[in-house]
Amino acid sequence: AYDQYALKAIKANALDYLLKPIDIDELKEAVEKADQYISLKKNGINRNESLQNLAQQLQDKKEIRKISLPNGQGYSLTSVSDIVHIAADSNYSVFYLYNGEKITVSKVLKEYEEILPEHQFIRVHKSSIINLDYVLDYNSRNGLEVSLKNGDRIAVSRRRASDFLDKIKSYTSFEGER
Repeated sequence: AYDQYALKAIKANALDYLLKPIDIDELKEAVEKADQYISLKKNGINRNESLQNLAQQLQDKKEIRKISLPNGQGYSLTSVSDIVHIAADSNYSVFYLYNGEKITVSKVLKEYEEILPEHQFIRVHKSSIINLDYVLDYNSRNGLEVSLKNGDRIAVSRRRASDFLDKIKSYTSFEGER
């Protein structure tokens, strides 16, 4: 019934839209929004800039510190920083943790590639994601291979070698040869 008024409010860049009977909590929220808007304007930040900043923050990958992994009896909350690498095994992902523990999860590697912090983790092969914090060294004697602090050696596919080298270069101050 009030669609035309809501549409007018949107076109006029209204901060909020209240319906009768007015709910006191909704009114308080609307006043707070108006106060924030006025405050932003006084500081030289307009609403569009504020929304663009918010959109950029949301677009940046959400930084997660823990990940929930099924462990048979329930779920294990594992620190992302404890993950040395993840290996694909068919439709499963095997997490290799710093304490030597292995956790097998019935999800594909791609799902974890999308949620893990991209500045810290990189997919180096169709079957491997590594945590750059645990890279000990890498060499290209028999194809590119990464040595991790837990003793594991992970092959880097030719297709992903360039991305790996760029990422490791920006991640560290090391200037290796290409």
